[in-house]
Amino acid sequence: MSRKIRVGVIFGGRSGEHEVSLMSASSIISAIDKSKYEVVPIGITRSGRWLLSGDPLKALRAGIEEAPGTPLAFLTDPGKPALVKLSETGGAMVPAAAGPGGAVEGAAGAGTVSVSVDVVFPVLHGPYGEDGTVQGLLELANLPYVGAGVLASAVGMDKAMAKAIWRERGLPIVDYLVCLRREWEQRPDAVVREIEVKFGYPVFVKPANLGSSVGISKAHDHDELYRAMALAARYDRRILAEKAVDAREIECSVLGNDDPVASIPGEIVPCNEFYDYDAKYIDERSELKIPADLPPGVAAEVRRLAVEAFKAIDGAGMARADFFLERGTDVLYINEVNTIPGFTKISMYPKLWEASGLSYPDLINRLIELAVDRHADKNRSETAYRAE
Repeated sequence: MSRKIRVGVIFGGRSGEHEVSLMSASSIISAIDKSKYEVVPIGITRSGRWLLSGDPLKALRAGIEEAPGTPLAFLTDPGKPALVKLSETGGAMVPAAAGPGGAVEGAAGAGTVSVSVDVVFPVLHGPYGEDGTVQGLLELANLPYVGAGVLASAVGMDKAMAKAIWRERGLPIVDYLVCLRREWEQRPDAVVREIEVKFGYPVFVKPANLGSSVGISKAHDHDELYRAMALAARYDRRILAEKAVDAREIECSVLGNDDPVASIPGEIVPCNEFYDYDAKYIDERSELKIPADLPPGVAAEVRRLAVEAFKAIDGAGMARADFFLERGTDVLYINEVNTIPGFTKISMYPKLWEASGLSYPDLINRLIELAVDRHADKNRSETAYRAE
């Protein structure tokens, strides 16, 4: 009997979307094909401490910040990538001695930690996980992982950079401007005037590098704009302001590597004025319409633009493309591409694929296959020059 594939599911993290990550990871761990895969849960606390022993998901849900026993570190040796326990020696942290079977023994009486995984499934929404940081760590370790690489992860996370790339590719976006937090703090009146002159009201204000609508506001007047800028500045050093469009919110799931495909589109009907954090995760009155009630031509254009936006940032594995469909004109605008979208069973990304004929467990399986395929293709590239 062949050995099961060991999948390291990483969740939690140093992000305002920590709780969302726990929900997504819990769903994936519950639904993954246990006859084919062995799950290795790997939690990251809000302070950045890695948890492997015991039940990391339970620990993070309880708000535990300290790993049981000794601390952990990720070793990025491409030959033997590992999560290892560390022990204190003379005030310094050093790797504990390797134990039998490739496990790593911690300090005396601390037990062992299993370290080997075949593929990693990062479920880290937001900064320090969705933005290319963990992806870079996994690249150094030469481990296959689900989802976009370093470049696409970083660009997809950065709303301003993504818009700049899509504009260069001729894809439709809403007009925007970017302000540094330092600039806002030093001359707030001038920043507000610039936004008012460029866009008028209402206007959306967002942290450039955050998701799940954390820190996002819709400002209807001068006072609200000041508050919106101050809120966004709490979460990021770069702030995005963009023209508000009276629009329906359309979403489309993308799956694949070099030849991605798009699901049928869906529509979000938020219970609040826009699809904010409460509307997404707390208030249960928001409505998901799958499929979206769209003319066939518009639905086809959503799918086309979703794939084009994905390819423009060199996406891989998965992404959810979010659109605005302007009321009265039916003009489509790409809002953003989420390279690690919400992944609970009731999240839009898997539900759109389910409606397109791909079940939740099969979607997980396909994403793992894509991760392995992309890793094998990457390893075909030579890393040393050889004269012909």
